[in-house]
Amino acid sequence: MRTLRDNTIIRSLRCPVCGADMSIRESASVSLCCNGPKTHCYDLASAGYVNLCKPGQSGGGDSKQAVRARSDFLNKHYYRPVAEAICEAVRDYAQSDGLVIDAGCGEGYYSDMLASSGKSVLGIDISKFATEAAAKRSGREGRDNCFFATASVFEIPVFTSSASALTSVFAPCAEEEFSRVLKDNGVLVVAWAGERHLLGLKKAIYDTAHVNTERADLPEKMEKLFETRVLYDISLDNNADIMSLFSMTPYYWRTSVSDAEKLKGLSSLSTEVDIIISVYKNQKEAAQ
Repeated sequence: MRTLRDNTIIRSLRCPVCGADMSIRESASVSLCCNGPKTHCYDLASAGYVNLCKPGQSGGGDSKQAVRARSDFLNKHYYRPVAEAICEAVRDYAQSDGLVIDAGCGEGYYSDMLASSGKSVLGIDISKFATEAAAKRSGREGRDNCFFATASVFEIPVFTSSASALTSVFAPCAEEEFSRVLKDNGVLVVAWAGERHLLGLKKAIYDTAHVNTERADLPEKMEKLFETRVLYDISLDNNADIMSLFSMTPYYWRTSVSDAEKLKGLSSLSTEVDIIISVYKNQKEAAQ
């Protein structure tokens, strides 16, 4: 069974119930226990992740099917240039040491890429299926500096000013909470869909395919340091990859059965990948 040994991650964690600091306890099982008066304990699952949701908060997020589809697709590295650009932004703008939080980490593809550079990475996601898959990925890769917890991006179970960097990749951007957990001058890296992202996929589904509009939840109080666009085409040469891509997008839930059926007969598909990566600096004194 995998456990948590990275002290940078352990020191950052706080109990979601009482807010006390936490430590690892190993006996018949491995648990994260807080050092508060009531000693709240959270058992690590065999895959090596922990549920740090507040009581009654867990149970949402991506389904097992969506997580499996994303894993199948990302494991073929169709989005590797995106992951490399995210890692480059963290390397260029964040402090060289300190915790990196991947908020809304999904099945851990981007977390693993960040950890491969030596960063201490805490990935959180509200879906227990996602954090389980992410922990298994990390275990296969032997990443002792990468750990995952089921938790909300709006209530991250770490202390204030814990992280040098935070990444938000295709996930809700909770600026107030991100500012809290980031150090002063820490950086937030947001990756989001550009106007032509997956336009080829949408053209294969819908009679009229619209370009994406700019997202509405980008930071307003942080200073933007840098922005770049990662734009390239991908070619899928089998229906399994096409359906995996479709299943991991929001379109899967918004598309009629008749439109979704159009994809099932396709053996190939070309589509654009168009991702905007924006880097923001957290300035606590300026925010006050």
